[in-house]
Amino acid sequence: MALRISENTMVTDLNGEIIATATRTPDGWHVTTWPRPLDRNSAITAMLLAERVITHGENDLCVMEWRRELAHG
Repeated sequence: MALRISENTMVTDLNGEIIATATRTPDGWHVTTWPRPLDRNSAITAMLLAERVITHGENDLCVMEWRRELAHG
């Protein structure tokens, strides 16, 4: 897994395949795997969450906790 972060974009890939992207806008960070704009730190969490879902599944305790945190953020 690789998470690349620049000033205006983020990309997460797994084995060379892009699994999530994020773009910075005036409203916040828009992550392809999350329904609403996020702040920078939450966007990073969402990017890591996308990878965790693929590698550990929907019922993984970290997946469930990170989703809960993002929903309340």
